[in-house]
Amino acid sequence: MKYYIGVDLGTSAVKLLLMNDKGAIEKIVSREYLLYFPRPGWSQQNPEDWWNGTVEGIRELISGIDGNLVAGISFGGQMHGLVILDEADQVIRPAILWNDGRTAAQTDYLNQVVGKEALARNTANIAFAGFTAPKLLWVREQEPENFARIAKIMLPKDYLAYRMTGVFCTDYSDASGMLLLDVKNRCWSEEMLKICGVRKEQMPRLYESYEKVGTLKPEVAGQLGLSRDCLVAAGAGDNAAAAVGTGTVGEGKCNLSLGTSGTIFISSDDFRMDSHNALHAFAHADGHYHLMGCMLSAASCNKWWM
Repeated sequence: MKYYIGVDLGTSAVKLLLMNDKGAIEKIVSREYLLYFPRPGWSQQNPEDWWNGTVEGIRELISGIDGNLVAGISFGGQMHGLVILDEADQVIRPAILWNDGRTAAQTDYLNQVVGKEALARNTANIAFAGFTAPKLLWVREQEPENFARIAKIMLPKDYLAYRMTGVFCTDYSDASGMLLLDVKNRCWSEEMLKICGVRKEQMPRLYESYEKVGTLKPEVAGQLGLSRDCLVAAGAGDNAAAAVGTGTVGEGKCNLSLGTSGTIFISSDDFRMDSHNALHAFAHADGHYHLMGCMLSAASCNKWWM
């Protein structure tokens, strides 16, 4: 029997699932980590906490089985977060998360000065404070010494893939939420990279969610207790991954998701864009496209109320 590991890098915890080759779930574990609010409206995490939680979780997950029987690993995770590494592959600063609100001025600049029409033409979307491009502009303006050190720009789940494989990658569904991807043509937008002052070589290679990006580095395989032949697939942004899990693939399928944030998700075989810019137009994990509407605060309000 072979096994597969799914890693969900959430905002409050990393959740890990072990599934056998019959599709049956063998075990689920989780590891919580801290969320930092250094100023009102700011939201940050330490990528090393993600890695440590993932390592601990995988070790617990495979206790009781032969780790050499794990054939593959992939990821879903929180979208839009900015993780930046230097030439030595060291994290330059804490990751700025999807729910961080510090980029109001940069978001206004993109929507009003660059213009919503130009943004939609280049990325199929307009700017929101949670997206990655405004965060890059903020770092360029407020932390120029950190911006100058950037060698790699990545998203949260892709940091885990990079630590595991050494492959600098992302998938189209997650990259769609950066406001740097030409969603229709599934490539980086040269115009948006220029606006944000970054180069294509600082951006990860793009994969479909289901594609293999590599295998485990030998030292990581030893650390995790897995085979170095264990395949690692690109994975997907959390909403696209959840949509695949609920069968929201193909033309006209829809789901509603209520978690920390709330989303309505509509899958499509072909590229579509909301002319009113009320919905995100993103690449889907199944190789097609989807439209999505989001609220930053949804079911989490219940915890505050209770």
